[in-house]
Amino acid sequence: MTMLKPPSQRYGARGARLSAPPPSSPQPHYLTPGNVVASGEPTIITTIVGSCVAICLWEPALGVGGMNHYVLPSCPNLALPLGRFGDTAFQQLLDRLAALGAPPRSLQARIVGGACMISAFRERDSHLGHQNVAVGLMVLRAAGIRVVQQDTGGSQGRKLIFRTDDGSAAIQPL
Repeated sequence: MTMLKPPSQRYGARGARLSAPPPSSPQPHYLTPGNVVASGEPTIITTIVGSCVAICLWEPALGVGGMNHYVLPSCPNLALPLGRFGDTAFQQLLDRLAALGAPPRSLQARIVGGACMISAFRERDSHLGHQNVAVGLMVLRAAGIRVVQQDTGGSQGRKLIFRTDDGSAAIQPL
């Protein structure tokens, strides 16, 4: 196991002293489906959603935030709270942000995804993407969290880039 020296004592290959990155420099994180991440440090979270949904939450005064990326609307067994289900992924994200000092009522939200990726299902109101969005909006409403942006539905996937410290986001259709 390699131990890193404290940032003030790191040196490069030629003995030159390396400076630590500034504390406000955001760290990148790629979020895969079925996972949840929350951070008290500035972090840029990137994910790609199709019929899946990503919920981004942040607390502006504290500069903390996080994201989940769920695949299916609800968990069939709540005893196994998995990140791939909307209801349990949302609760995991809330719990992680609460541990960072962010009460639910002070959070703001962005909800992204829920496209209908299969053309044969686009005429139905209950396709998987629609169900995922409905669950996301329901849990946000139940927690009293204000949705400041909703980019959902359609027939295209999206690339989402979210910054945890200020809540900014970039959404690119795919």
